[in-house]
Amino acid sequence: MGFSLLQPAGTTPEYRRLPDNVMHDLGLEAFCQALSDDAKERRFITNILSQITDDADAAAYRRQIFVDILQLPELRDNIMQLLDKIQFMKDFSAMHKTSDEELGLWHLLHRLDELDDYIRTIETLRSCLSDENIRSEGLISLRAYISELYEDACFAEMKKDIAALKIKASDIQSITLGINVNERFEAVSFGLVSVNKKPFKKSGIVSNFADAISAKDKLNDSSDWDGDMHYHLISNEKKHGLIEYMKNEAGLLAVQSSFAVDARTRSTIVNAMADGAAASSTFYLDTVVNKILSSLVRKLRDTLTKYANTAIVNVSGLVPEFIYYIRCAEYISGMMKKGCKFCQPEPESEGEASMTAKGFYNLNLAMNLENVSDIVTNDLVFDKKHTVYILTGANRGGKTTITQAVGQLFVLAQGGLFVPAESFRYIPCDCIYTHFPADEDKTMDLGRLGEECVRFREIYSQASSRSLLLLNETFSTTSFEEGYYIAGDSVKALLTKAVRTIYNTHMHKLGADAERFTHESSGAGAASLVMQTEAGKRSFKALLAQPEGSSYARDIAEKYGVTYDMLISGT
Repeated sequence: MGFSLLQPAGTTPEYRRLPDNVMHDLGLEAFCQALSDDAKERRFITNILSQITDDADAAAYRRQIFVDILQLPELRDNIMQLLDKIQFMKDFSAMHKTSDEELGLWHLLHRLDELDDYIRTIETLRSCLSDENIRSEGLISLRAYISELYEDACFAEMKKDIAALKIKASDIQSITLGINVNERFEAVSFGLVSVNKKPFKKSGIVSNFADAISAKDKLNDSSDWDGDMHYHLISNEKKHGLIEYMKNEAGLLAVQSSFAVDARTRSTIVNAMADGAAASSTFYLDTVVNKILSSLVRKLRDTLTKYANTAIVNVSGLVPEFIYYIRCAEYISGMMKKGCKFCQPEPESEGEASMTAKGFYNLNLAMNLENVSDIVTNDLVFDKKHTVYILTGANRGGKTTITQAVGQLFVLAQGGLFVPAESFRYIPCDCIYTHFPADEDKTMDLGRLGEECVRFREIYSQASSRSLLLLNETFSTTSFEEGYYIAGDSVKALLTKAVRTIYNTHMHKLGADAERFTHESSGAGAASLVMQTEAGKRSFKALLAQPEGSSYARDIAEKYGVTYDMLISGT
């Protein structure tokens, strides 16, 4: 494959695509929507964020590039101006796949100016990347790659080739055709006699033609043109021009061409009565010129193949990657200017803690806040003792918000982006799974509990110790006793696999039993995490603590408005 801004050269990280529901469950669809008004660009960005690898080197490589793009606004402005031209190059490179006859010589010649633009675009990209402030391995390597491409493709020679081709094309002022006839003077075939640097002059074709055949000694013994004939300009507006006359009187129906390998040594004969060909003199003339200038066509075709095939395709492949970094940098830069804190994530291959996040918050929440000073931040660590968090707390106390935030940290960090936190160190995930409540229409066949069980089992079978699992009210659609029984076994199974997990639940007893689950596990630990309340008010701060009480039933009642006070007040 060609050069990539998403992974170091010479590496082949293993990628896994996030399940379709994850970006939605984490609130990252809104983030991608905010990055660009262009649907195609949003697809680029979403696709990159959704393809993740647990390769720490790949994450670091991306982050370094993002730092350069973020900190060098002039660089990203210059690159954005080039993207349209680079996309054109991709389209232009496809030309060599089409036959000469389909495109026509003139079509190719008219694209020479655009090929000039291609060279200038590559030169401009190389100039952009020469910025001495660039520090990332990726952009420095790209600079070397572009320079090598430029030298290997001999762009200086290419410029000369284009200039020479344009000079040859401009020399063509006229062509001489020969017409073979039968005994009834019907046109049998056309032949190309010569290509000329000078145009013919107007004269009376009828008188000259009659004069030419009036005496036997005026008939030529060969088909070579001796310059004796004169040329008559045929107007497209005249109904009785030469072509029209030949159609009516000589039975000319169509013209079909066959390619001559060397037009300078072999004549080009075109059958006048060939079936299925286009009865168009314009088409014919274009075809004939293609034949006589076949060496020129091949020269141009070789030029395009030599320079465009590898260079254009590889460089144009960087377009979506540049768009990804630039759009994300523009948006995150804007949020930082509003006062939101972002930091460089620090990926690690291994360590005692698989995540240490300080001062993090939910990006989606921050995007919708007018006053960013209202943001409440939290700290959290994943390590051997804290592998599965059982998160409890009052309804609307921030459980789902913090659960989403943890997932956002990993997705953004592994995408190489700055993350909404004061600091973030982590071992990358091989995949992220979410188990949030399903839509009603997805549970009709199995029922809600049945659907939850099937979905959890599928996720569990795919997850590993390098995965991240986020559960939101899982197994809460049945009675407390049944839900607790299933949830308890699920937690113990997750501890056996040591899957990093946040289990957001109203089942406070599940959190209270976290220590027991740890004792029964094979090494990984469960911990109770509580969204704290202060003087009865929600603080939106998460703390390691025992659940604040068996408030599951009351929280559910508040959620659906069936407490005594809510019922009688109608709220």
